[in-house]
Amino acid sequence: MVSGRLAGYGHRAPRIARRRALVFSGLLGMSFVLMLASATAPVAELQRGLAFALAPIAEAVNGAGAQVRSIVEAAGEIDRLRRENAALRADNDRLDQRNRTLEALAVENEQLTALLAIRNSLDYSTVAARVISRELADVNRVVMIDAGSSAGLRIGDVVIGAGGALVGRVTDLGAEAAQVTLISDPASTVIGELATTRATGEVVGDLGGTLVMTKIDATQQITLGDEVVTAGISLGPAIRSPYPKGLVIGRVVDAARDPNAVVQTAFIEPAVDLNKIEAVLVITDYQGGIPSIDNLPSDQVNPDGTLPDTEQPYATLAPTPRPSGRP
Repeated sequence: MVSGRLAGYGHRAPRIARRRALVFSGLLGMSFVLMLASATAPVAELQRGLAFALAPIAEAVNGAGAQVRSIVEAAGEIDRLRRENAALRADNDRLDQRNRTLEALAVENEQLTALLAIRNSLDYSTVAARVISRELADVNRVVMIDAGSSAGLRIGDVVIGAGGALVGRVTDLGAEAAQVTLISDPASTVIGELATTRATGEVVGDLGGTLVMTKIDATQQITLGDEVVTAGISLGPAIRSPYPKGLVIGRVVDAARDPNAVVQTAFIEPAVDLNKIEAVLVITDYQGGIPSIDNLPSDQVNPDGTLPDTEQPYATLAPTPRPSGRP
């Protein structure tokens, strides 16, 4: 059974189809008429007139489109250039970092080369080491090197730089690293000697970088530019200076003298830049300072009258003369 609504639609369907066919036929006929009419002279003239009248509008539209295209292309080009610039900047940063690394390695290599050149001229056994950290605080001047007890280092070993210049001493030790207190540390004291007059004094560290040589005999002449070396003073065979004799400390850059004092002071520029040193040599076979308790002088002798091995003669007081009893 079909509802009334669907039944009505069935009666209207042929009419709708006929209406669409008539509309399509009419449009098709108009198209043929227009095609035929376009070939006539009046229509062609009308088309040319319209084209001429609309030409400025078309040019304006085309110009606006070209401008839009150029703006879009420019935006794309700017974005591409920005990406390329960022990539070039990153590459430049990497190259700068690589250049800084190469410069640091070049300085270190230059210092190592200078150290190895003087190594054969030394009378001592040495171990080469690199500076791996610095502590340039307000109260001290120390560095860490990449050699320790496993390389034969001991506390008290003397550390030198290029040209055999004195750098400092090992003051703390680990298996693979050691702490070196520089001669610019305020706690450092070295007995120095002026190369020209052989006058001696105490070279004390100073945080400002310039060393201070005090207690110089006021009768001695101090010459600017005079070289200062380690004095290497020894008190007999048992007690030796903590530093070998003849290591370069620096040069005199200034002097101060009080006419009423018996001593004077000199200011020394270190022979090497202690704040920028990259490589050092550690002297491992120099025995300085006070000997250990096992090597102190002894008054014991062997039955044959000789001293025991490694012993030093013991100084005794001369016998006191006995009173003769005579008036």
